[in-house]
Amino acid sequence: MQVRALNEFSAKNESDGCLLCYTAPCTKSCPHGLDPAKVIRSFRFENISDAAEGVGDGELCKACEEKSCKEACLKGKIDRPVRIPQLLDFVGNWQNQQGKRKLTKVDLGIEFCGVACENPFFLSSSVVASNYDMVARAFAMGWAGAAFKTIGTFVPQEVSPRFATIRKEGNSFIGFKNIEQISDHTLAENLDYMRRLKQDFPHKVIIASILGQNEAEWTFLARQVTEAGVDIIECNFSCPHMTGEGLGSDVGQNPELVALYTAATRKGTHLPILAKMTPNLGNMETPALAAMKNGATGIAAINTIKSIMNIHLDNFISEPQVDGKSCVGGYSGKTVKPIALRFIHDMKKHPGLKDTPISGMGGIETWRDAAEFIALGCANLQVTTSVMQYGYRIIDDLCDGLATYLGEKGFYSVQEMVGMALSNLVQADELNRHTIVYPKFDRSLCLGCGRCYLSCFDGGHQALAMDGATSIPILNSKMCVGCQLCAVVCPVGAISPSKRIEA
Repeated sequence: MQVRALNEFSAKNESDGCLLCYTAPCTKSCPHGLDPAKVIRSFRFENISDAAEGVGDGELCKACEEKSCKEACLKGKIDRPVRIPQLLDFVGNWQNQQGKRKLTKVDLGIEFCGVACENPFFLSSSVVASNYDMVARAFAMGWAGAAFKTIGTFVPQEVSPRFATIRKEGNSFIGFKNIEQISDHTLAENLDYMRRLKQDFPHKVIIASILGQNEAEWTFLARQVTEAGVDIIECNFSCPHMTGEGLGSDVGQNPELVALYTAATRKGTHLPILAKMTPNLGNMETPALAAMKNGATGIAAINTIKSIMNIHLDNFISEPQVDGKSCVGGYSGKTVKPIALRFIHDMKKHPGLKDTPISGMGGIETWRDAAEFIALGCANLQVTTSVMQYGYRIIDDLCDGLATYLGEKGFYSVQEMVGMALSNLVQADELNRHTIVYPKFDRSLCLGCGRCYLSCFDGGHQALAMDGATSIPILNSKMCVGCQLCAVVCPVGAISPSKRIEA
């Protein structure tokens, strides 16, 4: 039986189904020495150019009769293996169709708060950067820096479990909740970790995240980490679930406390200071300005969002469940990216903050996510949830994907792209309200599923009808307002915007 070739839609589905194994059996079994696991990962994380590099001209895969990669796929133990040969064939054909493209040589190095960084990617202050061995391993794999997990003068008593996720249909998860507090190591242990990291990796950047309980502690902690040799200090004004009053986001919501504790931190150091902002408020510019006026060098945004997740309707217990109880925690992951970008935009558009260095975080999983933060003005990026899902190895996909994109666009450096999107974001009353963009239907791609019809009829403007003979949607332009809801819900990309015309 002839196996049907993959199109772009089915190829994406195949890559999304990959388990992203640690020591991938498909790669170990390839008789030609290729790395199909890396190809699939690159394709899945929207870096098809690098995926194509791993396939070459595709002739080895086409000529291979063993198909041992597919037979070794662990997903076959669940339902069916990923169709690896066809997926690699699709990637190889894409490369042949595109031809050899000329890429500008890109320097991923960038300066942030006066500190040179080999690339913009840092581990954010969390469990992914919580001891010497972890951070050293990340540095060896290519991460430019790490915001070490927040330290203080006390060691919190943690709970079990600490994590929960929210899922949507076939996705592994789209949102992540944690109820962890600051580092569970002593201050002495953490200072030793940071000291050793700086000694062993002098060209990497160490950000010390600190959290004090009063002015004296903020100054004391700043002095301690400065003496340990870190490069930057981050003031954690934003953890949403600290157990003590006057800690975490309680501080970040109070501009007076932000000002007071930033000034206290400045007393203890000459190093650049980042004020880490909480999104659990309406206007981030106010505390950000308070920090900048009292000694901060830049802003880190955003921390996690206060959340309650997954109330089980059999026993009415929320997650993560700790002996039958839960609490408000911090929400992160892909779905917080639009919220993070909005806060960063607001600060970059404020006259008093437009030149402020911003370390961006919140929903960065792929190089494309990272590029969006850079386009809105971030010269530094911090990552946690992606590492927790895919491991430190994601740095390869982040760096390769960003470098390829910048090279294709003709940029020579990351810095050239910083803030490029800001001019295209305007006030709502400045948008063009005198033209319309009708949807355009590609009949060759349409499956006749009727998703567009359902959404338009029940959630839109009743501008679509279904052809009874062909199950193909028919547009009534007199009813259509150009909202593009039909294009949003189409599962195969058969609907796209047409040319903008006068309304």
